[in-house]
Amino acid sequence: MKLTVTTPLAIITKADNVVHVRAEDDTGAFGILRGHADFLTALAISVLSWRDEGGGEHHIAVRGGMLAVSGGNRITVATREAVADDDLHRLESEVLASFQRRSEEEVRARTDAQRLYLAAIRQIYRFLRPDRPVPVPRVTRPVSQEGLES
Repeated sequence: MKLTVTTPLAIITKADNVVHVRAEDDTGAFGILRGHADFLTALAISVLSWRDEGGGEHHIAVRGGMLAVSGGNRITVATREAVADDDLHRLESEVLASFQRRSEEEVRARTDAQRLYLAAIRQIYRFLRPDRPVPVPRVTRPVSQEGLES
């Protein structure tokens, strides 16, 4: 099988002699062997592992992404961020923790932005409420010189 892992800025790995791939989505871990049916899933923040024909194990930490299996022998992963390292323990302890922290920070930032947006909408609604009288600006007319003399 052929495995390609890409980020928006780089191709992280291209392996042609893959025998087995292990990945994880929100439903849990799964494996892919040659001849697998076409498949598309959203990956969780996890470690993608594969074994090559020589029996070597390889690992890449992925920060979510999409995994597609096509033609039974081509696996493509597109992810925001990936770190390749054959030290599985370091990937699981350091890199995944870093990915998880950044993901949580992004969720907090999106939540804060949504709160600000909703607060602005509430303020606009309060100002435009139908039961509230609309303030009418006072227009002052310039007084002509003739009006002052009388």
